[in-house]
Amino acid sequence: MCGIVGLVSHTAANQELYDALTVLQHRGQDTAGIVTMDHGRMFLRKDSGLVRDVFRSQHMLRLRGRTGIGHVRYPAEGVDTAASAQPLYVNSPYGICLCFNGGLTNAQELQQELFQSDRRHLNTDSDSEILLNVFAHELMRSQRLEPAVDDIFEAVAGVHRRCRGGYAACALISDFALVGFRDPHGIRPAVYGQRTGEQGTDYMIASESVALDALGFEVLGDIRPGEAIVITRDGIHVRQCAERAEHAPCIFEYVYLARPDSIIDQVYVYKARLRMGRLLAEKIKREWPEHDIDVVIPVPSTSRAAAVELASHLQVKYREGFVKNRYIGRTFIMPGQERREKSVRQKLNPIDPEFAGRNVLLVDDSIVRGTTSRQIIEMTREVGANKVYFASAAPPIRHPNVYGIDTPSAAELVAAGREVREVEHIIGADRLIYQDLEDLRQAVVASNPELVRFEDSLFTGNYVTDDVSPSYLSQLELFRRDSTRNGLDDDNAATNLQLHNVS
Repeated sequence: MCGIVGLVSHTAANQELYDALTVLQHRGQDTAGIVTMDHGRMFLRKDSGLVRDVFRSQHMLRLRGRTGIGHVRYPAEGVDTAASAQPLYVNSPYGICLCFNGGLTNAQELQQELFQSDRRHLNTDSDSEILLNVFAHELMRSQRLEPAVDDIFEAVAGVHRRCRGGYAACALISDFALVGFRDPHGIRPAVYGQRTGEQGTDYMIASESVALDALGFEVLGDIRPGEAIVITRDGIHVRQCAERAEHAPCIFEYVYLARPDSIIDQVYVYKARLRMGRLLAEKIKREWPEHDIDVVIPVPSTSRAAAVELASHLQVKYREGFVKNRYIGRTFIMPGQERREKSVRQKLNPIDPEFAGRNVLLVDDSIVRGTTSRQIIEMTREVGANKVYFASAAPPIRHPNVYGIDTPSAAELVAAGREVREVEHIIGADRLIYQDLEDLRQAVVASNPELVRFEDSLFTGNYVTDDVSPSYLSQLELFRRDSTRNGLDDDNAATNLQLHNVS
């Protein structure tokens, strides 16, 4: 997962792009980047690290212009961090910068097409660079000296015809337009809005509504599946560009990825998580009516809403039992298992009296690799808990995701090929309770009944793009292993091929 933002303003864009990226920092902590545009020239700053570390005063002063895009990226094993920092740039046609969130399932096929048919050079293995070059090639078909709005919509339509997978993107076309678009299934989120002031109307595109809220923008809506937004000097233009669009948003956005104060596809994430807690409590009442839970404690912070509601419906005490170090990154999106394991105890510290002598139900949003869950249960026992139960607000994660979440290998997933009781034993819980998939769906659908299908492959192994075969997953796993074993060369990173680099 990544975070993207695009801005067309009547004042300097640099500070507001920075502020928006800090709001979206939860979507990626590996790299950050901003491109601004001023009189046809683009100015770029990107590097590894958090937003606050990548951008200093000298960088901000050089990011000139009133229009720009920004990106935060989470780490993925087997990917060259420096070379994959975004936004990315191509000079033909017109000069285009793009930032991207998601994953392409036909990336290898597109790489060959771009070289053999489109005569375009790729400098990385990044899906983002592939998408950028497909968009650029499709836009070049117009053969105009300057692009027209219709040309951009046709280019996005070409992207949808050629690219398969889940993606949301912002593109900046030099001295002409800001473009936002979303894949025909709407797997990855994107919203847009406006802000009217004395100087005129500003426009913004972002991964989540909280970025717009923070900067005083009114949310106009989600970019619909297959839809494109083009913002020019004449205002905002919206058009459906996919021949066949079927809405199937990623349900894991509501479980974990998004901030609770975001609204995605008309669903308030916080409300959905409350309902997850209520439905999980109903399952416990149904399957374990004689439970002896003394206290419900969340694993901070994504699971708090579900834990509060669960405790309320069980009529059991709710307590905050862990203090979280805010300066340690999210363990799910940290590169490498060793770093994830080391960070758990650095990130969480238990409040001993809330555990001592009690039967504790720990609530987390999900269980992915099981490493964090196991260590937290060990910590809970160490501070004197009598029994330790564990509840997941999501169903068992048994399959890899190929649409932009870094779980490509089923071998890394603790629930893959295992029954619930086996996972219970591995993580060391006295009892493990998972959310039912249908309950999870109902928790989201309750806010928007129009959502009839979800991208829920993590739980079901059903991929909405219908092009993910067992052999594809096997090849992906082999690539991941080879990349991790052989290492990657940062000396030839594509970040050396930058525009007006403001480093």
